[in-house]
Amino acid sequence: MIEFVAPSTRGRSFSTDFSVRLSDTDTRGLLRLDGVARYLQDVATDDWDDTGIVSDETWVVRRTVLRVGTDGYWPTLKDSLTLTTWCGGVGAAWAERRTNISLGDRVLIETAALWVPVDRSGHPVRVQPSFHEVYGEAVQGRKVSGRVSSSSPPVDAQRRSWPLRRADLDVVGHVNNAAVWQAVTEIVDVPVSSVEVIHHGPVEGGHDVSLVTTSGKLWLLVDDEVRVSAEYLV
Repeated sequence: MIEFVAPSTRGRSFSTDFSVRLSDTDTRGLLRLDGVARYLQDVATDDWDDTGIVSDETWVVRRTVLRVGTDGYWPTLKDSLTLTTWCGGVGAAWAERRTNISLGDRVLIETAALWVPVDRSGHPVRVQPSFHEVYGEAVQGRKVSGRVSSSSPPVDAQRRSWPLRRADLDVVGHVNNAAVWQAVTEIVDVPVSSVEVIHHGPVEGGHDVSLVTTSGKLWLLVDDEVRVSAEYLV
């Protein structure tokens, strides 16, 4: 169970603004889930670049959980949003990034993402001292687990092909996290109450991917192996 915690009153946090544009909205003008994923990815990158940390590692996301705010409002075309991100906890070879999406003083969406640093060969590495120097005060000693739950579809789940496009691939040759969320967008209409997406393994260019669905859940499979799973509540 993910614990949603308030922003730390100590240590580093980072905020930036995003305007909801046409390219990120559905036919009703509501922000799509893959648009949310892209905003989270971009603010994380901006925060990391702003720290000035120099590292050969790449951070990859293992799990992202979001829940809608108490008033139920969902971001809409032309809304001017503020994203505030901070470190919510740390482990030996992973860290939790918390990000709130706000409209004025209203928190519309809360998110928690588990990120893992990997070396150039793609192997996980320990969190470096420079990370603790920048983010440690905000964590205040809070530890988070790096474990993610396994998941597999039932035999009667619906299955269809999920063709990959060149535009889905990022600089490491994997299907980008925001592109993975496009599969969720294909199945789940916003607004939602909550969504959890877990990356069990990479989806790469050239893979033959199947999208498998049942009520409240979906999976991306490569050679019948679960690479991504998601659960949602509308």
